[in-house]
Amino acid sequence: MILSQVTMAQDPIIGKWKTIDDDTNKARSVVEIYKKGDLYYGKVVDMFLEPHEDPDPVCDDCDEDDPRYMQKTLGMEILKGAKKDGDEYVDGKILDPENGTVYKCKLWLEDGDLKLRGYVAFFYRTQTWIKNE
Repeated sequence: MILSQVTMAQDPIIGKWKTIDDDTNKARSVVEIYKKGDLYYGKVVDMFLEPHEDPDPVCDDCDEDDPRYMQKTLGMEILKGAKKDGDEYVDGKILDPENGTVYKCKLWLEDGDLKLRGYVAFFYRTQTWIKNE
């Protein structure tokens, strides 16, 4: 137990985070961030679906060459390979399973929330993820 508390203190992004929809401001999923070696990854561990949505969605918009193509979103690793650089986690890649787009990304903590910025060329969008307690 002490080891995990020390790890979380050293790596405060490790844990479960609620993702918030850009348009509705409602929670969409819970992503668990974890560390493998020196890199950080995240997988979808829960989803908050509307009654009209597919209850077991797959990434049918993913690139056909991506191993996540047609795989279930629940349990999918969507964040890959971010590395700690000072107070930021950089050089990662994040998949938006709703549209199949893979973005370069960086993450940082701000006022207890996790900020995730995804980049495609000169365009970017930033999301705020909230600690899932």
